[in-house]
Amino acid sequence: MDLQTLWFVAVAVLWTGFLLLEGFDFGVAALLPVLGRKPADRNLMLRTIGPLWDGNEVWLVTAVGAVFAAFPGWYATWLPAMYLPFVLVLVGLIVRAVAFEWRHSSHDPRWDAAWTRVIVGGSLVAAGGIGAALGATTLGLPIGEGGIRVGGPFAGWSWPALLGAVAVLSFSLVHGALFLSLKTDGELRVRARSLALRLAPVGALPLLAWAGLVQLRSGSFVTGLLWVVAALAVVVTWARLKVGREGQAFAGWAVLLLASSATVFAGMFPVVLPSTIDPAFDVLVSDASVSDYTLTVMTWVAGFGLPVVLGYQAWTYWVFRKRLTAEPEHETAAA
Repeated sequence: MDLQTLWFVAVAVLWTGFLLLEGFDFGVAALLPVLGRKPADRNLMLRTIGPLWDGNEVWLVTAVGAVFAAFPGWYATWLPAMYLPFVLVLVGLIVRAVAFEWRHSSHDPRWDAAWTRVIVGGSLVAAGGIGAALGATTLGLPIGEGGIRVGGPFAGWSWPALLGAVAVLSFSLVHGALFLSLKTDGELRVRARSLALRLAPVGALPLLAWAGLVQLRSGSFVTGLLWVVAALAVVVTWARLKVGREGQAFAGWAVLLLASSATVFAGMFPVVLPSTIDPAFDVLVSDASVSDYTLTVMTWVAGFGLPVVLGYQAWTYWVFRKRLTAEPEHETAAA
């Protein structure tokens, strides 16, 4: 495997890892008004992602950084073309981070409700913005000669961006419900499992449609098999959830994302940004990449640094692996 292909795979893995890990805390936060019927329930939901959400966001920074460092031609075309979605993502991530910290600084019910709404809104905006950006870069943008966007600032807000936004949002909602059923006990666990059971078949459709469109456009026999695996993973998720196997259901839902993402990225390769105007204007891996020397240096640095980061994050998940239960109402009020 040449270095350009290796780093394309690395970028695909980073984006997939971000959606897999950040997806469940986007989902948990977005479900606060749905499953958080009492203050104790909402506190429990936030406790499940409290030690994890900021570490999960590192995957986003690393993914964008890898695109910038390895494929500056991709970065220079993609980010300006999707400038508004990325601004919304940054705003959403900033306000939700502030809300996570400030929500516990006062125990007034109105304060709690206000910052809870900010967490929900920031999570929905960030998840939708990421989905829109990824949907557009994999299904196409109005790119002309020289990688220049054709049209005004809203030219990138087309149906591929909308499909990507809906796909990531729907995946995250089910992912969050599955995570809560896996990480909590008591009434919240039962409600989360019931919600995931109802939403899973519908929530998977946008993601399967996204991967299916890439497969129809430029897929191969192998990517077609990956799409079938993704579809079967939905069936497995629903079936295991039906019998109360939350861990296996969570793993099945993760396979849905992994197989769908592999279908999309493998299906579009070697194109990194399709043009909806003319295929002659597609941005290719070979056109967008830096020199082999730069990629070699990056590979050595990643080879030493990546295991440390992955080890630290794996340790974090191991430490906070146990199920959580809601605190009694009188303790919550007195806290």
